[in-house]
Amino acid sequence: MKQNKNLKNICVYLCLSVVAFFLLASVSQAQTVAAKNSTAPQLLKRTAYKTETIDFGAGGTISIVGAPVGAISVEGWRKNSVEVTAEVEVQAANETDLALLAAVNTFVIDEQFGHIRVQTVGAYDKQYLKRVAKKFPKNLLNMPFKIDYHIKVPVFSDLEIDGGRGDFQLSNVEGLIQIKFLETKARLNLIGGNVVATFGGGSVEVTIPTVNWRGKAADVQLAKGNMNVRLAQNLNAEVSAVVLNAGRIENAFAPLKPREQRVKFTDKSVQAKSGNGGAPISFTVGEGSLKINAIGN
Repeated sequence: MKQNKNLKNICVYLCLSVVAFFLLASVSQAQTVAAKNSTAPQLLKRTAYKTETIDFGAGGTISIVGAPVGAISVEGWRKNSVEVTAEVEVQAANETDLALLAAVNTFVIDEQFGHIRVQTVGAYDKQYLKRVAKKFPKNLLNMPFKIDYHIKVPVFSDLEIDGGRGDFQLSNVEGLIQIKFLETKARLNLIGGNVVATFGGGSVEVTIPTVNWRGKAADVQLAKGNMNVRLAQNLNAEVSAVVLNAGRIENAFAPLKPREQRVKFTDKSVQAKSGNGGAPISFTVGEGSLKINAIGN
């Protein structure tokens, strides 16, 4: 059994590493650009704001593909609509180039029955440029830009979120939720559903304010960094917390009790039952710290 458990932990860590690698590859071009521009002359900046609202009922799926650099904030509301607000910042050497970049660095929305896709587009996307700006100047292809999103969705929605580097916030949404982010300072306020969230690096704060998890499960993984978990004092759930490599768990949540008396808590693994038990809720850190506290502490 111990050998199988170790093998499982190794597999999870490898999966986290692979996810982080592919997320890194997806924005490697943006990283290279940032390094090149760090020694370049001071660039001009232009910031524009864009908002779109689409009628959309509860129970549908919203897919969000963020910019290589930029924040994403998603919150649930009681309206049958999706509101997308974006703050777009472009940089260039002169006003003419700023205007060209501002025209292509933006987002588009693809609407289908029961599905909305919010897709970031820009000068870095060659396929997009072939469709909208075939003669776009090559010297502007790698100019830095960022888009910060604030998106409101019906409370009962399914989410698919892909982000690069930037802050991330999620609150008051219940459904099938899948999140992938390269590097972030994330704050998750989870109320239910089936949540799978994977972060390459940074810090992640997870708050579960509900006593009974409404849904199948929650699984939050961080390849490298610090995770802070805050749980409702009277939570009923099966809680798993693991640090796979360097780092440790700091458990200050008194209601957690070992699921099996013979399996004690360690600074690497906590396999616990809270209250009367319930849905499985798991937290995994590849390398770093994992702190578990009660809300309010």
